[in-house]
Amino acid sequence: MKAMQYRDYGTPDQLQAAELPMPRPGPTQLLVRVLATSVNPVDWKLHNGQYRHIMPVRFPSIPGFDLAGEVTEVGGHVTRFKPGDRVFAMLDRRPGGTSAEYVAVGELAAARSPTNLTPQEVAAIPLAGLTALQCLRDLGRIAAGKRVLIIGAAGGVGHFAVQIAKSYGANVTAVCSGRNTELMCSLGADRTIDYTQTPDLRGPQPYDLVLDFVAHSPLRPLLALLAANGIYVSSLPSASRIAAAFLLPLVSRRRVRIAGVKPHGADLEELSRLCEVGELRPAIDRTFNLENLAAAHAYSQQGRTVGKVVIQVAS
Repeated sequence: MKAMQYRDYGTPDQLQAAELPMPRPGPTQLLVRVLATSVNPVDWKLHNGQYRHIMPVRFPSIPGFDLAGEVTEVGGHVTRFKPGDRVFAMLDRRPGGTSAEYVAVGELAAARSPTNLTPQEVAAIPLAGLTALQCLRDLGRIAAGKRVLIIGAAGGVGHFAVQIAKSYGANVTAVCSGRNTELMCSLGADRTIDYTQTPDLRGPQPYDLVLDFVAHSPLRPLLALLAANGIYVSSLPSASRIAAAFLLPLVSRRRVRIAGVKPHGADLEELSRLCEVGELRPAIDRTFNLENLAAAHAYSQQGRTVGKVVIQVAS
C-alpha cells in the first residue's frame, strides 16, 4: 500500500512516499480502506520534535490521526462492524498512521459515518470534533444558558466548539479575525469579537466558560473574564496554565483545566448525530491529495487555517 512517512524529526520536506505491507487487524480491530484523512497541528508538532521529550516518535513514522473510510476486514472479536461499513475514527495510537491507503483501528475508537456528509467532510471531524466535545461537556460542564467565550473560534477545534456549544443551548461569543465573522455567525455564534481590532474580550456579563484554543495570551486577564465559579479550558498546556490548574482551587472557586483528547467511538456517534440533524458541519479550508501531504503540513504550520485541512486518499 502507499503511505507518506517522516524519516526523521524536521520540517514537512522530510515526508516521503513509501510502499508498505498491508496492515493486518488484531482481534478487536477493523482494517479500513482510507478514503480521506485530515491534518491537525499535532501531526507536524510530533514530527518536528516539539514534543520529543514527552512523546518521542519512532521513525519511519506515518502521520495522521483522522480517518474516514470503508471497513474491508474485521478481527475475530469485533461485533459492531462488518466489511463494507463506512466508518470514521480518531486513531487510537501515537504518533498516528492514517496518511496511508489502509489502517487498522480499534473497534471502540470507530463509529459509523454520518450519511449526509462526503468522506472528505467526515475526515475533518474526529480529533478536532472530539476535542471540542470533550472540552465543552467533560471539562467545561456545558449546559443551556451558559455564557461561553471561544478563543480561536475559526480554527479546526474552535469552529466545532461554536456549533456544539450552540447545540447545548449556550450563548456563544466567538473570537476570530474580521474576515471570519460571517462564518462564525453562520455557525451560530451569538456575538463575535475581532481580535485584530480590539484586545477587550469582555462580554455584557462574565463568562461561565472560556475555551482557549490558541493560548497565546497571559492567563490572569483571561481568568478575570470568568464568573465567580467559571471554568477556563485550554487545549494547549503551558507552565502557567498547569500550575494554575493545581493552585487556583486553593484561593478561588474558578477552575483551570487542560484538555487531553481521547479516541472514543461513542462520542463520535454523538458528533455523527449532530451532523445528521443539521447542528454540526465541518468547514473545509483546503483539500490536498495524499502525495501533496508535505504542502498540507506546511500550510497548516502557517497558523491561519479556517476550519480543517483535508487529505483525499482515494476516489
